[in-house]
Amino acid sequence: MERELALEIVRVTELAALASAPWMGRGDKNSADEAATLAMRAMFDSVSIRGTVVIGEGEMDEAPMLYIGEEVGNAEGPEVDVAVDPLEGTEIVAKGLNNALSVIAVAGKGNLLHAPDMYMEKLAVGPALVGKVSIEDPVEVTLEKAAAALNKNISDLTVMILDRVRHESTIKTLRKVGVRIKFLSDGDVAGAMAPAFPEAGIDLYVGSGGAPEGVLAAAALSCLGGEIQGRLMPANADEFQRCLQMGIDNPYKVLTMQDMIGTEDVIFAATGVTPGEILGGVRYLADDRAETDSIVMRAKTKTIRFIRSQHFLPNKEVLHKVRQLQSIPEPSDRIPSHIKTMEQAEFSQSSVDHSLMTSAEHG
Repeated sequence: MERELALEIVRVTELAALASAPWMGRGDKNSADEAATLAMRAMFDSVSIRGTVVIGEGEMDEAPMLYIGEEVGNAEGPEVDVAVDPLEGTEIVAKGLNNALSVIAVAGKGNLLHAPDMYMEKLAVGPALVGKVSIEDPVEVTLEKAAAALNKNISDLTVMILDRVRHESTIKTLRKVGVRIKFLSDGDVAGAMAPAFPEAGIDLYVGSGGAPEGVLAAAALSCLGGEIQGRLMPANADEFQRCLQMGIDNPYKVLTMQDMIGTEDVIFAATGVTPGEILGGVRYLADDRAETDSIVMRAKTKTIRFIRSQHFLPNKEVLHKVRQLQSIPEPSDRIPSHIKTMEQAEFSQSSVDHSLMTSAEHG
């Protein structure tokens, strides 16, 4: 994949973050997700790829855009698999909490796992613990191995886990062995990435979360030199059959990084919507500007770029159109006249194709 693609991808996550940020703290997770999805889909038309969504907003009959199997990009450039989460942490934004992200991973065609929408057991670590621990071990053994490899006492380890009832037993075990626990309300991708950033102060990420988010985390960790191991958790016969239909012959096997993202190059980009351990959130500045905080990485080179951008909002036609579609009022003097007169479009794939995407090149 061309290295220039990394910067094209981060422009897409920036616009999705800017579109969803106005919904922060408003208690409406669906509208926040819709805004991010509309903006992301519009911006993809300016990206030089022949992409196919393999992880997205759902099946074609469940999602109007960014659905599994949808083709994205301007039909130029490499053929790639695309995994997206326009708003990873919809509840986070609705409640005004931390660690919401807009996320994209891109890999060569046929490399990304078509992860079914179900839970995945996960164990994520940073570079120092790659190859040193196993998801097949009891958590007590995993912690002993981690402490030895890091030359720490077990009581000095910090483990991150989603704060969920389903983790009650694991949390009791963590308390029993005496590690520090950092609970995560939501934001599974950010949580799995955290052990790869020393400044986050997290040694391991454990527990279960969404399988699609596991693939996105694998893409990020491949760039960061970390590791995630996963195991799908089909809850019933229908979910088991779903795994088989998506090409996963043994739904209970341990999934390695290679299983999830292949062995070729991967590009990962994320922009913070709300502040977190890794990235800051969208910040509104004076003079109609907003600031975004992003990370974009490439597995082949292991280059990690942190990008802080300032955006002049009146020039973001995609954002104005999204707000119009969602009936969010804006002060009229902040909307350019040519956008004020744009006809209200019906919320559908067709409206996005013909009304939003024509302005994506200005993002």
